[in-house]
Amino acid sequence: MENKTHLSVTAIENGTVIDHIPANNVFKVLHILGLENNKNLVLIGDNLESRKYGKKGLIKVSNTFFEISDVNKIALAAPTATIIEIRNFEVVSKKKVEVPDTVQNIVKCFNPNCITNVESIPTRFTIVDKDNLRLQCHYCEKMTVKNNIVFL
Repeated sequence: MENKTHLSVTAIENGTVIDHIPANNVFKVLHILGLENNKNLVLIGDNLESRKYGKKGLIKVSNTFFEISDVNKIALAAPTATIIEIRNFEVVSKKKVEVPDTVQNIVKCFNPNCITNVESIPTRFTIVDKDNLRLQCHYCEKMTVKNNIVFL
């Protein structure tokens, strides 16, 4: 009997692979990108073995390429993620996400009295701590921490 240690997953011809997602954040990334409504092939792996992280997640999305606003969402939800673009079954780019200095209209301010929660004004935050993910609202100056982040 053969000892199988690897799982084979179908390659995608064109699309994006989001690799090195923290295992507990795979479904959060799936949700914030709206991939549960994507009509293309979406492959999800969670709690996969990773030499670097112990456990990781992976999302493959056929015929889908992400804009910078989506990459910023991924960076906030999964700062260790890598974005790999595939064209004609070949890797054309591979880059680690970076938490941006500022984000706009991605995260909701947790302060119920903030003008962005009262009027139709896009949210705007400065990332004051990229390692521990602390965001400061441009309008009310309240801090939103990693555990309180709600994506729009």
